[in-house]
Amino acid sequence: QVQLVESGGGSVQAGGSLRISCEVSGFTLNTYCTGWFRQTPGEKHEGIATIAGYGRITYAAFVQGRFTVSRDNARNTMYLQLDNLKPEDTAMYFCAARQYGGGHCGGGISPRDFDTWGQGTQVTVSS
Repeated sequence: QVQLVESGGGSVQAGGSLRISCEVSGFTLNTYCTGWFRQTPGEKHEGIATIAGYGRITYAAFVQGRFTVSRDNARNTMYLQLDNLKPEDTAMYFCAARQYGGGHCGGGISPRDFDTWGQGTQVTVSS
């Protein structure tokens, strides 16, 4: 059974940093496309980045170097490093996997392309 579990969210002041982890089970990170998303109340999921099974990373335009994704295949864990955080980054952050497509992510970062989601972890940035 494919599962994803996020951890590492929390509260931080503007300009601070956080690292979110996503431990996966039921598959290996080099076989599926995975992604990071965030959501604020009443809004749709916003794509942050995707990582193809073979390792290619695609970032959304708004990231502008502030966020970095990585993964540790041996630990079955992917990471989202959040730096220079702003109050508008306050959201629930999710990791997700796509069980089809042979590990390819395609060019976009759409939540509709992902079929398995973690429960999310809250990030709150105060000014």
